[in-house]
Amino acid sequence: MNLQKTVAENLRGFRKIRNLSQEALAIKSDISPNYLACVERAEVGIALARLEKLAKTLKIEPHLLLIKDSYKQFS
Repeated sequence: MNLQKTVAENLRGFRKIRNLSQEALAIKSDISPNYLACVERAEVGIALARLEKLAKTLKIEPHLLLIKDSYKQFS
């Protein structure tokens, strides 16, 4: 699995654990809901600054988004 897919799956997993819709997470992180949807489908990459914003909103350390299946530790 590539890193882009790992980030996508972790974002989706942590978002669901926090009971947030894509739209709610995007708005709270000040990014486009459409962009977040594309990131979660691993269609586009994500800049580190945006990754940090999403991690902060999800109340996790940013590096957790880079580790395969890290969200499973929190469910």
